[in-house]
Amino acid sequence: MPALPSLILYFSLFVSLFFEVVILITYFETREEIKFEEEHLKKPILSYPSVSIIVPSFNEEATVAGTIDSLLKLDYPADKLSLLLIDDGSSDKTLEVMNRYKDHSQVRIFSKPNEGSKFAALNFALERVETDLVGCLDADSFVAPGALKLMIPFFEDAETMAVTPAVKIHEPKNLLQRIQKMEYIWGVLFRRMLSSMGAMYVTPGPFSIFRTRVFRELGGYRLAHHTEDMEMALRMQKNHYKIVNSVGAHVFTVAPDKIKALYKQRVRWSYGFLNNAIDYKDMYFNRKYGHIGMFILPIATLSVFNTLYAAVMFVWGIGIKSAHAFTKYQVVGFSAHAPSLNFNWFYWNTSVLICVALVAVAINITLLLLSAGIAKEEKFIGKELLYYLTLYIFLPPFWLAKSTYNTVFSKKISWR
Repeated sequence: MPALPSLILYFSLFVSLFFEVVILITYFETREEIKFEEEHLKKPILSYPSVSIIVPSFNEEATVAGTIDSLLKLDYPADKLSLLLIDDGSSDKTLEVMNRYKDHSQVRIFSKPNEGSKFAALNFALERVETDLVGCLDADSFVAPGALKLMIPFFEDAETMAVTPAVKIHEPKNLLQRIQKMEYIWGVLFRRMLSSMGAMYVTPGPFSIFRTRVFRELGGYRLAHHTEDMEMALRMQKNHYKIVNSVGAHVFTVAPDKIKALYKQRVRWSYGFLNNAIDYKDMYFNRKYGHIGMFILPIATLSVFNTLYAAVMFVWGIGIKSAHAFTKYQVVGFSAHAPSLNFNWFYWNTSVLICVALVAVAINITLLLLSAGIAKEEKFIGKELLYYLTLYIFLPPFWLAKSTYNTVFSKKISWR
């Protein structure tokens, strides 16, 4: 009988492969649906609803002007679009930059003391919203001119309560940002498949658009472990509010360019997921919540622990091999003899574990290439794909370990 570690490893690989196959099958099932949406979105909009976009800013003097400019360039009737710029107690020149737009007819500017998290700034603005729809755009993000027009038709369905965009990386410059570019491209496909399953569990801060009545009926944003966009999506799902994704509505966000900044961001995200999962644990394996309760939330949670287990086993394996090498050195000394590079198919490892792993990798590459297509990436993503496949795998265990530790021992985290 296989040892327990092997059983866990087989189970982890099976879960990963099963999840990838489900996403792949969902993609092939929804291709016609996506094509129909693309054709429908080309039709002229007969009636434009009024929209408010909230821009909460804390020490964003370097990017907030670009964010505001991108919103003012939206292809949308000016009399139907208003911007609420919120300076959330910035200590830099953010408010000064905002005030350059104070005479613009579409802009309203507010300043408030910082309360430690973005949710307070969002709720401050929501109290002043009177439009049909409302959205948010982080002050380090930029929206494509046609994005809003590609989201509005989804609200023709009276049951649709929120529409999320396709979030991509803005002008990646270094290796770390290029790795994230591929991660975000994969996210474009993933969110679109979740939309088809009715299982969206995040309404991203960059430019998710809601019916304003969602906040009147369910209440405003909550602190939610500094992941208010995830909690809002879970609250909507729990109340059976429909969330869809507009894969053509592109929004660009500035990615962390240093390991420390990326680490802190991802610790917050994964910590928020784990703790929101605990808050909404009654949705797990509950049939009345459909795919999100029966499949997506459980497998997303399981993937956290699978990743940590795989990392531990990897480090353990390296440790064992290093110990054996050291013992060999003590016995026979150092050998400069290089191993033979001759390849013989007879010695190819054909174990079930290796075969399953290779299939999982092949499907993963296929999904990444399909993601690039659906995300409308015009340039060849060969380098980004290579960086992602060879380097990204080593990063998540660090922030997942920290966020799990913080969750288990009730350690609080900060927004920044």
